[in-house]
Formats: sequence, C-alpha cells, structure tokens
Amino acid sequence: MYSNKANINILTTLLVEHGVSHAVICPGSRNAPIAHNLNTCPEIECFPVTDERSAGFYALGIAQYTGQPTAVCVTSGTALLNVLPAVAEAYYQHVPIIVISADRPLAWIDQQDGQTIPQTDALGKFVRKAVSLPEPHDETEHWLCNRLVNEALIACKKSGGTPVHINVPISEPLFDFSIEALPTERAFQFSESTESAECYRDIEEEFLKSQRPMIVIGQINRFEAAYISECVDRLRDKVTVIYESLSIAPALHIDRVLGAMESEDDYLPDTILYIGGTLVSKRLKQFLRHATNAKTWIVNRSGNIYDTFLNLYHAIEGRPGYILDNISTAIRRKIESGDFVLSHEFHARWQQLFANAVHQTQLLTPEYSQIAVVKEFCKRLSVAEPYHLHAANSMSVRLVDVFAEEYISCNRGTNGIEGSLSTAAGFSLTAILPTYCVIGDLSFFYDSNALWNQNLHGNFHILLLNNGGGGIFNKFPGLQDSPARESLVMASHHTSAEGLCQSYHIEYHAIHNLSELNGTTMQEWMSSDSDRPSLLEVFTDAETDTREFAKYI
Repeated sequence: MYSNKANINILTTLLVEHGVSHAVICPGSRNAPIAHNLNTCPEIECFPVTDERSAGFYALGIAQYTGQPTAVCVTSGTALLNVLPAVAEAYYQHVPIIVISADRPLAWIDQQDGQTIPQTDALGKFVRKAVSLPEPHDETEHWLCNRLVNEALIACKKSGGTPVHINVPISEPLFDFSIEALPTERAFQFSESTESAECYRDIEEEFLKSQRPMIVIGQINRFEAAYISECVDRLRDKVTVIYESLSIAPALHIDRVLGAMESEDDYLPDTILYIGGTLVSKRLKQFLRHATNAKTWIVNRSGNIYDTFLNLYHAIEGRPGYILDNISTAIRRKIESGDFVLSHEFHARWQQLFANAVHQTQLLTPEYSQIAVVKEFCKRLSVAEPYHLHAANSMSVRLVDVFAEEYISCNRGTNGIEGSLSTAAGFSLTAILPTYCVIGDLSFFYDSNALWNQNLHGNFHILLLNNGGGGIFNKFPGLQDSPARESLVMASHHTSAEGLCQSYHIEYHAIHNLSELNGTTMQEWMSSDSDRPSLLEVFTDAETDTREFAKYI
C-alpha cells in the first residue's frame, strides 16, 4: 500500500520510469510518506543513514559506482541544508544526485512553525534544476506535478550528470497509506546530442600541425577511465600525455618531473588538449599557466567553460574519449602517409623525465612514515584480487597518487575533506569487489558518522593514517612561525579510532612502527573475512611524514 499523497505517488512512479534504483533515506516525520513509498516500491533499494551530511555523500558514492542517478531523501527544515556539501561536490564532479526534501505547506513558511524554512531554492547554484511539487487537486495541477518531476529527472542525467532538487510540500495528515498501486505516469524521453565528426575536425587539425602538442587529463569517472586509457596507450609514444591517478594509472610522479626541469621553456607546449576535471598538482597548473603562447582546447560533457591555465582557446561539449580516439586514428593515418611531423625532441625530453622520475622513486626507501605505509599497501594491492580504491583529500590522495597502479576515486570536485569516508562507504554498499579507503585522521574523525550504519559489509576496508593532526600543513613555509599552527591550523589531537570501531562493530587493527608494518598485520586486515568493515589505524609522526614525503616530490 502506498501513501495517499498524489505528488508523492507521481514522484515515485517517475523515479522508477527514469531508472532510479537506489535511494538513501534519512529519518524524519515529514518525509516519512516519501520514505514509505520508496521502501514499498520493489524497484528501489533503500539505505538508511541518520546523518544528512553523511547521507548526501553516501548517495554520491553509490552514484559513482553505478553511474546512475541516486536519490537522497531528507525531512523538512535544516535537514536539507546538511546535504549541501555533498551536492556541491557532486555538481563539480558531474555526478547525478536527486535530492528529495519533504516540506511544510507554503502557507506556514516563516511563520515560526517547527522545521520550517524556505526550501525551494535552498541549494542554490549547485543544482541544475530545483522544483517544488504541488499537491494536485485537479488535472492541471496533476499535469504540472508530472512535468516538473520529468524535467528535474531529465536535467539530472544531462551532460554527464548533475545534482537536482525536488522539494515536496506535504500537508497533514501524513500517515495515510491506503493506495493499492502507483499511478501510471507519462515519462518524458530525452536523447543527448549525437557526436559529430565536424566538431572534432578543428582540434584534430590544430593538434596535428603543432610542434609541441600535449594532452592533460584531469579527474574522470571510472566508466570513462578504461576507454581513455586505451586511447592514451595508442598516443603516448608520439604525444606527451600528462595525467594523475584520478584518471589513469600508474602515476607519472608529475611533481618530481616538474622539479627536475633545467629550463622550463624547453618543456612548454604550444597546444594543450585538456580533458576531465580537476588536477591535484598545484605545481602542474602553475607550470601550464606559464605557457602563455599555447592554445588550450577543453573537452567535457557539460560544455562548461574553464580557463584553468589562463590560455583557453576553444571549448568543446562532447565525450573526451571520442576526441582522443579520433586524434589517435588521425595520427596513425598521417604517419602512414608520411605527412605527420612532430618535434620528437620535445616528446623525447618529456619521456626521459618520466622515466627518470619512475626510476628514482623506485630507488627510494622511506623511513617509517605515512608514505612508507602507503607504499607497502600499494605493493600488496598490486598482487591482490581486483578491487576499488578511494582516497580522501589533502595528503591521502597525494600519497596514494605516488604508488597507485589502478584508478583512484576521490572527491576532487570541491576538494573538501568532509564526506570522504561516507562517499567510499556508499560506494561499497553497491560494489561487490573489496573497496579500500585511504584516509587521514582529521577527515576520518570529521566524518566518522559514516560508520554508524548497519548496512555496511565486510568488503569495506579503511586505512586510517593517524599522525595526530593535519599533517599537510607541515609543508607550508612560514607557518611554523605562527603560534596558532598546531592547535588551530593543524588541529593537533591524541585521538584513536579504536573506541569508535568497538562502538560500530568495526574490526580493528593497528600498526605503530616499522616492525609491525613489515609483519602480518596489514595482510590480516586486507584479507579479513568479517561480515562488517575492517579498519587499520597506522600511527606515525607528523614531522617524519613531512620529511619523507618531500623526498618523493
């Protein structure tokens, strides 16, 4: 039996018609009729998460894994505001999230009624579309409700994916579940613009006539990664390709590469093809901004205009993999006809830097520190069964990027530390393979409510790097002179995750020194057969961590 609220039933039917099969549900009374419908609907699997901040990132993680729109349902009032960080991250990652918020009737907004705030546009520019559904009283209002839901769900899937907000005012009484079946609703169909060779011809011609072409790849989703990696493999022996492990692996050690240049001018490109999202390396972005005479072409599904390197020339709305595929085909055709001439010296210089960086990195043997731990972890992963790898922001993603041999998922849309654990946890709920999350102490404890969830499985493994504070702040010159550095900037602490693990029924392991790192603890953690998540907490010294990491960049 379903709710007797027509707008909720219209919404439920159209969620199914548009292929939504997962929903994260937060507790509340005003949204209880929506939660009831989603739970009753056999096509939708529901996951309860109490903390709305965490729930938004759970939905993000599920959408990252499935590639399909995922709903997160919250009650009225400030509950909606708590999902904003996750929505902002999804907006810049181009991940399809549907925020469904229950609301009070319009007449009670700003009338000092409980849990009542203006909700319709509360998520601002971070959603592509926001609608508020009327409670239909006639055919016209029913038509309007149907249209608004269709428009929002289509917007969610356009241009590679983006968050949308569906607000649902619900009048009392709330808890009448007397409708036997959902209504039949008209679902709008939508087709994205088809790919055309015409829109790629200019970039192909520009690329093929340049002497110093370069391809730069930012963060891409895991579904595009394999295709783009294949394209890069066909290009890398002729064209300089720069990427990080958030797009392709193994890592290029780009910061070490840039630090080894004797004359920057010898390595600056004249044409840049930039695809994907953000780059972790600030040093790389600064380097490319020095290429003042270069022309940068950007390609993305959304058609958004980003002048990241200060030399944007042309933006293309389309699939980056298709562009690379066309360019590699064109290059092979030109080579066979003898018409393709590149500056082999430019390409060779870059290849030599890449090779030297890999060789030097392999020779380094760090002291016991976070980078030693991550190196050992990635070494063990290289012989492990297939897996998924998540990294939290700040130092975690930088450490993993040095050694990763597979694609890394990371919240680099807005680069915040909040929600990293919840995103990986949400991902693990729908993943079958082991899901590993490498995370620092501040990120972990900030988002520890992610573990307050009985639906988590034994495929979720957490590597917690605990050096007693925000270790990344150690590397900033001049900050050591501030008396606020340790307590206010680094947020120094003496907290351990052991008690949390006991409370949440998480299997706990710990490493404190090199002897334990070389022992059996890490392997026991990785091969855990528990039906609940397992956590390995590694305790290190922040000063040593900073010193040892500096050797790798």
